[in-house]
Amino acid sequence: MTRSTPGRTPLSTTKTRTGTVPEQTTHAAPVPAAPPKAIGARRRRPALIGVSLALIAAGGLAGAMVLTSSAHKSQVLVIAQPLEYGQVISLNDLTTASISSDPALHTVPASELGQVVGKRAAAPLKAGSTLTSDDVTSHPLVGSYEQLVGVLAKPGQLPATPLSPGAQVLAVTTPGQDTALPASPPQYLPARVVRVGTPDSSGNVVVDLAIDSSDGPTLAARAATGRVAIVLASPQAVG
Repeated sequence: MTRSTPGRTPLSTTKTRTGTVPEQTTHAAPVPAAPPKAIGARRRRPALIGVSLALIAAGGLAGAMVLTSSAHKSQVLVIAQPLEYGQVISLNDLTTASISSDPALHTVPASELGQVVGKRAAAPLKAGSTLTSDDVTSHPLVGSYEQLVGVLAKPGQLPATPLSPGAQVLAVTTPGQDTALPASPPQYLPARVVRVGTPDSSGNVVVDLAIDSSDGPTLAARAATGRVAIVLASPQAVG
């Protein structure tokens, strides 16, 4: 038998030998559903770990290279302003810079500044270039067995290519304007350019040539006639 009381949940009864026992209805709490397993995330983890390790290794290698490079830098001498061949090097002609060491360059350490000042440029040197041991010389412009001869060259008596101090040339004797070309080869004397003057309004320019002492007077006599052409020669053609 079931009794109902207003405001209460009705109870069901179960008959037993000892009497009637009320049964109470219970409602089980809902079990939350388990989240789906991220199968793809587990599969991607080894790849992400590998990429991370590679990036860390690359960063460490780059840092090591920077440290190694900075550790091998040294102070060297650099040309501060252009120098001509044979020009005496002064303190204002040099500056210093920090560069990576390279034994093949034969650079001059900044500590040897005092030894370089007073020497001469062994070749035309450009501003900003690194000074090497081959760029300087203690020899004078004219050797003890040489003489310096100035040759006035007119347009057409020297190459259009600018002559640089130190260049090896041939001082070739040319025939006069009203003279027929000789059948024999023209005479010439090997020489070395020491300095090239500034051309005048007519294009004439004086070229100072260092020549063997035994040939100096001969070249001076030929140059006085105005019949000397300067030919740029290779080192093998002179000597």
